Amino acid sequence: MPSLPSLRPSGGPSERPRIPIPPARAVVDCAVYVDGHRRPGKWTHAAALKQVRSTGTGFVWVGLHAPDDRQMADVAEVFGLHELMAEDAVHAHQRPKLERYDDTQFIVLRTVKYVEHESLTTTNEVVETGEIMILVGHDFVITVRHGDFTHLAGVRKHLESRPDRLALGPYAVMHAIADHVVDTYLDVTAAVETDVDALEAAIFAPTGGVDIDPVYLLKREITELRRAVTPLTAPLQRLTSPENDLCPKEVRRYLRDVLDHQITVAERISTFDEVLTSLLGAASAKVGIQQNTDMRKITAWVAIASVPTMVAGIYGMNFDDMPELHWKYSYHILLVVLALVCVGLWRTFRRNHWL
Repeated sequence: MPSLPSLRPSGGPSERPRIPIPPARAVVDCAVYVDGHRRPGKWTHAAALKQVRSTGTGFVWVGLHAPDDRQMADVAEVFGLHELMAEDAVHAHQRPKLERYDDTQFIVLRTVKYVEHESLTTTNEVVETGEIMILVGHDFVITVRHGDFTHLAGVRKHLESRPDRLALGPYAVMHAIADHVVDTYLDVTAAVETDVDALEAAIFAPTGGVDIDPVYLLKREITELRRAVTPLTAPLQRLTSPENDLCPKEVRRYLRDVLDHQITVAERISTFDEVLTSLLGAASAKVGIQQNTDMRKITAWVAIASVPTMVAGIYGMNFDDMPELHWKYSYHILLVVLALVCVGLWRTFRRNHWL
């Protein structure tokens, strides 16, 4: 990214030069795999690639976490990556996509994490997102992670326990990561479904008020989830296509299963969005009905209170020619009449379900 212009006044002391951070600081793990087995020892990415290309067997798997421009530039120079690939790998917030640069393919996966919470009324976030970028060549695979919950140590360990899968080459690693990411989509949508069901039960409950804010919150989170998940369908379809001559046929078979799960997740998210749209309409209607009910109650009590208010206004005008003022029982008769009128109005409003 372009650096911001210096804010120092002209003629001031020069800016302190930045200390370059070694590329190894961004490398989480680097390994050489031959016939599905990991070669012993610690490797730098340059030494690992040199070993693989000098022997002509195996491939390199380099795992990076949030590299900066200089670190990624060094890796790109060693592996001969296109500068656009290196630039996309550094800057997060990419959409899911698949791009091909000669014999190297670049895929972006958005990761999601469900944020545990007691209630939708006590949280501001339901889903967090991150990114995993995979650069696959014929003898290397580079994974670039952005986010604190995108760890791939479990995926690497699982693959190393399956040498038959690793023997398929770098695209087997890409499949394993894509399968892991899509499986987390299934877990997250299952948890979100619980929230949707709880919200639906609360809105359609016969008693209790309606809080519309959780509906807006969950709909916003579903929108974010859809933006992270749904665009991945097209890249997976391209990967499973027979026209993708870089991906081995056996790996394409495994990827078709990932694509099937991806489509299932996308359909779930679309269903959630439709349900929440319906719940939003139902909640708005229920709020409107509740407001009308409250207004009728207020109107009924105001009508009842207006009777003694009107009588008090009449007898508060201080006219002399009001003969009933001098009657012995006029006050008591007036109280009885007021009570009868108010009770009659109350019964009428009660019978009409205004009270």
